[in-house]
Amino acid sequence: MTQTSVEAGQIRIASFNLYNFIAPPDAYYDFNNIYTQAQWQQKCDWIRRYLASHDPCVIGFQEVFSIDALQALLAEAGYPYFVTVDRPEVSDDFIYRHPVLALASKYPILSFEACGIDQTVASLMGIAPGFQYSRLPLRATIALPHLGPCDCYLVHFKSKRAQFEPELAVTPDSGSEPAALASQSGSLAIDKSGTLFAIEEAAKWAASLVRGTEASLLRVVIARRRADTGYPVILMGDFNDGLAGGVLSALVSEDSRLLGGLGEEAFQAYRLQDAYLLHERSEYCPASVARAPTHYHLNRGAVIDYILLSNEFDPRNDQCLAEVSQYHTYDSHLINPQYDRDSYSTDHAPVMISLKIRK
Repeated sequence: MTQTSVEAGQIRIASFNLYNFIAPPDAYYDFNNIYTQAQWQQKCDWIRRYLASHDPCVIGFQEVFSIDALQALLAEAGYPYFVTVDRPEVSDDFIYRHPVLALASKYPILSFEACGIDQTVASLMGIAPGFQYSRLPLRATIALPHLGPCDCYLVHFKSKRAQFEPELAVTPDSGSEPAALASQSGSLAIDKSGTLFAIEEAAKWAASLVRGTEASLLRVVIARRRADTGYPVILMGDFNDGLAGGVLSALVSEDSRLLGGLGEEAFQAYRLQDAYLLHERSEYCPASVARAPTHYHLNRGAVIDYILLSNEFDPRNDQCLAEVSQYHTYDSHLINPQYDRDSYSTDHAPVMISLKIRK
């Protein structure tokens, strides 16, 4: 962080999906997915430019395959603190799957760990004992200026990709050979194809169930830790879904039947809020504008990358220590790409907030 930023009392937090960060000659997912040296250099240079231009103090990364390469790049960029809690899966010595998360900081990381699962709660939810996060979340406690120890959580929830192939669920009496559907005639073939469409939707919903389960179980872990330490909480990452009214709504719940017994103060201490909405309500927000998407699929944009904050960052709360003075979505490479600069960047828009310390 620059001296000017320290003096201004600004702490910048960013979330950044790197999109297949893997150094050649290693491959991601398939043997022919290997960057040339020129492509890899272009990707790394794009990341360096973002860091130099926006200068986040703490940054959480998703889709990391080459951990050592990322740590070296960040050390060169002025991030002496770097942690990860998992390793990608490797087959045939060079094909990588299951990328991991990594967090870098300009400030000391006091402790870090992988986030576990409360098995008692999982059992009550009806979750099978072997359930695991699709990507292992991490928690790093960082000594932030003016704030002290702060628990920063980094996630990459299950994608919307179908949990299983629809063809696997076709039974013999409904047509066991999906390829044969094309050779059948008339309404029978249409009917059997329609079954596959329905099964595909079920497979998508199965992915949503995993994503929602991950979010709910992580929320329990965060709440238990918060009760033990009282540290401010920052939760960031690629959520792969929206927050409003869907499977992730438990992360930002606004009411509870327990309020009558436990009280508003207890609920506010538990609650997490979207940093964008906190900024939108602040005195620092300019005239209201539409929120920029962080990802596009088939030309449709959606906000799926978030930073959530505890009540220490809500100026309406008497425990507030800092406010969201800026919220930035870096999306020029998505909406107006330049090939020489952006062709090996990322398919997400990094998001960053500035936290202004309250006097």
